[in-house]
Amino acid sequence: MMSEQYLLDRIVLNPNVMVGKPVIRGTRLTVEYILNFLAHGATVGEILQEYVGLVEEDIQACLLFASESLSSVFFVPMEMEMA
Repeated sequence: MMSEQYLLDRIVLNPNVMVGKPVIRGTRLTVEYILNFLAHGATVGEILQEYVGLVEEDIQACLLFASESLSSVFFVPMEMEMA
């Protein structure tokens, strides 16, 4: 099992690439783009097949980056949901 830091090092932020959005190192594929694929039912295998050069660790890195990003976000409901 690889370390979290190893995975997170696969994600880079550069203001000159994709307007500074987090991308997979060496690509212009944003974390958001990969997560959107997964959210709409694409499998890791399908993504890897579509984007030659990506490896499974790149997809894991996107998931970890998103998880770490959300860990410091606080959500405040705009209105109460009635059950």
